[in-house]
Amino acid sequence: MACIELDKLSFHYPEEEQAAIRSLSLTVDKGDFIVIGGPSGCGKTTLLKLLKKELTPVGRMMGQIRMSDMGVGFVFQDPENQIVMDNVLSELVFGMENEQLGTGEMRQRVAEMVHFFGMEDLLDQDTRHLSGGQKQLMNVASVLLQKPDLLLLDEPTSQLDPVQAKALIQFVHRLNEEFGMTIIMVEHRLEELYPIADRVILMEKGSVAYEGTARTVVSTVWKNQDNTFLPFLPAIAKLYYTFADLSYDTRVPLSVKEAQRWLSDLSIGMVEHKREVSSGQALPLLEMNHVSFKYEKRAPMILKDISLEVRKGDFLTVVGGNASGKTTLLKIIASILKPYSGKVRLNGKQVSKKSSCRMGYLPQNPLLCFMCETLQEEILELAVRYDIPLPEERMRSIATRLGIESILEKHIHDCSGGEQQKAALATLLFIEPDLLLIDEPTKGMDAVSKDQFSVMLDDLHQDGMTILMVTHDIEFAARHASRCAWLFDGRITADGTVREVLDHHYFYTTTINRVSQNADVPTVLTVEEAYKTWNLHVPS
Repeated sequence: MACIELDKLSFHYPEEEQAAIRSLSLTVDKGDFIVIGGPSGCGKTTLLKLLKKELTPVGRMMGQIRMSDMGVGFVFQDPENQIVMDNVLSELVFGMENEQLGTGEMRQRVAEMVHFFGMEDLLDQDTRHLSGGQKQLMNVASVLLQKPDLLLLDEPTSQLDPVQAKALIQFVHRLNEEFGMTIIMVEHRLEELYPIADRVILMEKGSVAYEGTARTVVSTVWKNQDNTFLPFLPAIAKLYYTFADLSYDTRVPLSVKEAQRWLSDLSIGMVEHKREVSSGQALPLLEMNHVSFKYEKRAPMILKDISLEVRKGDFLTVVGGNASGKTTLLKIIASILKPYSGKVRLNGKQVSKKSSCRMGYLPQNPLLCFMCETLQEEILELAVRYDIPLPEERMRSIATRLGIESILEKHIHDCSGGEQQKAALATLLFIEPDLLLIDEPTKGMDAVSKDQFSVMLDDLHQDGMTILMVTHDIEFAARHASRCAWLFDGRITADGTVREVLDHHYFYTTTINRVSQNADVPTVLTVEEAYKTWNLHVPS
């Protein structure tokens, strides 16, 4: 039975020539689990907001939205936009208090939800002191406490580490399977969602480009060799088509188990392939010696006796769970925070805001990089501050490289999350830093933008730029980094090549590595590595 019907729905934001939603027709049945993907700015978030009347944006709407009477919960892309209270417990009960639920009912719901998300230690904390992932989990929990009939999620895993992301997806799936909750989820990290979605919708320029079961959509995109949506296909499907050499096959595996069964039927050899090795030849650019840090005098240590060396030309990724200290680590390097003990040196000199090495720091919230209203104004202001000649020519070159020419004069708050991220990066590249510090750069980026971003980072790395990146995106780290460090409980527990750190794990590894671990093939991290390493004899 249909609970949502969209009939030729269109929506224009004020003063925008192009429609955010264009003549979109869609039916959602009660109990559906629908996943929506597509490039940044294609209308995904706008569509979700139109389904939650309290969030309907200002603009001109045409067509019809018909919805049955039901409670609608909405989880925002940016957790900062959803938090209204200073205390975690107060935030959790805020929605239930507005519904005037009894104290006993609220206690029972909170107890159950807090136990599931493991938030017992956070209840008395100030929401400002939570990590990005903790804020997102709190927001999800607060929405679910209201027991909505329809749950709208706008990139709910973007702030979460691999373990928490998988747990959240499994929990949402259980809500759908065991309680019949209707789910519409917008996501860029689609890998885990293809196997469990009832329907997949890929959007482009406000319209539906592909719609159907996951296998139908994947097979059709591959058959069409649609460059816009090939990056949105799961790694397992790309692995299958790389070796199966099929233009269209709806038997394409989507899960690790299905991929391992497919590989078990193949005859597999191995091609000689030189593995990457650690290199200690380059000179150290950054040295952290026994660094510890805590935010308050009586608070526990966030970083505990950290020693880390970043060499010139490194592309080092730091992975680890939410609240493990990754962002704090970057802030200390960037001299935003001062270590409680230990030393940080750049080019042999103690780090300070006046260090001779020019650093660029991209925080998780890209809006913190902006003092002006538009990217163009911000860059011109930087040109004056750093005495950079020919700023407009340089600005256009960087904007073209990042594919954001269209937002140069757009108010930064009107840009999508991915656009804001790339705009903030543009301000850093404009000053040509020697050391680029990036905190979750792919958060909010669609698959196409991520590919473009990776090419740009690879080019910068090849040109000699040293990059230190904190990320939850294990797939991205495996494909592009040269080194990886694992931060756990405030300490570096592993440091080496990407393969040395990420191989043979359950969660902190890639999907392709999980496929290869128990499939009688040489373990690999990426499809590209499998192509170079495996010699598969595929039965005709």
